[in-house]
Amino acid sequence: MKHASIKGPRPFKILRTDTRVFPQLSPDDAYLSYYDVRLTREDVDCIKDDWLTDNAIAFWEEYLEREKLGAYPKANIVLLRPSMAFLLLKTKDPLSLKSALPSFEKTTHIFLPVNDCRDVDTAEGGSHWSLLLVSVIDGVAFHYDSLSPANMQEAKLIAHRISQLLGKPLKFINLDDSPQQENGMDCGVYVCLLMQHLLISRLLRAHNQDKISMSMRGKEVDASGGRKEMLRIIEARRKEGERRRSRSQSPYHAHNVHGSKSRSPPRIGEENENANKES
Repeated sequence: MKHASIKGPRPFKILRTDTRVFPQLSPDDAYLSYYDVRLTREDVDCIKDDWLTDNAIAFWEEYLEREKLGAYPKANIVLLRPSMAFLLLKTKDPLSLKSALPSFEKTTHIFLPVNDCRDVDTAEGGSHWSLLLVSVIDGVAFHYDSLSPANMQEAKLIAHRISQLLGKPLKFINLDDSPQQENGMDCGVYVCLLMQHLLISRLLRAHNQDKISMSMRGKEVDASGGRKEMLRIIEARRKEGERRRSRSQSPYHAHNVHGSKSRSPPRIGEENENANKES
């Protein structure tokens, strides 16, 4: 296969996207509220040794967006959440989703987690994750599948939907030299780690006119280490949320009207930060 390459990202503004299009989770299941994502105990448990949920991947995207992209204020890279990628896969008219999507007018790159769920009524269905990276400025959609070519048809369809939204053709490239997983549970972890590597090491650190190799040939993915790193980040944010809550709340507010301890999860987010600034 020819060496795939694209241009480096152009300067622009970061876009945030709120894709909470599915019902809110019960506070009883809440483990951490991190900006626009609420992780449940189930989400965290799956990161330990199971197939990643939509929410676990959404947290990772939120983390990259908030704590990595923020260091590059001129970047204009969009990380679409699994819920929005699911809607793009299932809709017959992607233009009907424009109001729920960020503007792509100045966007250079779009990352999308691809799921093979074929049941339109099941938002948490499917059995395999892969990664689609759209280089808007080059008109190319790169597909990374750790069980290639399992998700190729779904990825092609989403790329077509994005093409319709952009109003320009996209060349689809399935990178069959992508690192391959060794079991049936690590696909979501591969998506998260490849997304991080491509975003930070390939796109954000490149100069504007650089040609960037998008091939992952020879790249080893430490899925076990990746899981541990994700859990470490979650636990660190949870402890920070607990610390902020204990510092800002009075003993009265730490309990609900029935006198029991609040079940609200530790929170890291704008509301928490604003409260700390005002205190």
